Amino acid sequence: MKMIKVCIGSSCHVRGSYQVVQIFKRLLKDKNLQEDFVLEGSFCMGHCQDGVSVECEGNFYSVTEDTAEFIFTQITGEK
Repeated sequence: MKMIKVCIGSSCHVRGSYQVVQIFKRLLKDKNLQEDFVLEGSFCMGHCQDGVSVECEGNFYSVTEDTAEFIFTQITGEK
């Protein structure tokens, strides 16, 4: 099982981490990937300048509400 961590620290929260978490939760359910991925909140990952930080398997992504679905497909390999 792979872990997807979304920063919920102050800077990322202001940039929309709550919305990103909600989008990822919906996509995990819609694509039936709850058995393959775990979504977890995390505090500062040290990438504050990049926007909402998301990490999976050592790879960091800068995510916005507008790019969340695209980044999700990159992380999971699902279309």
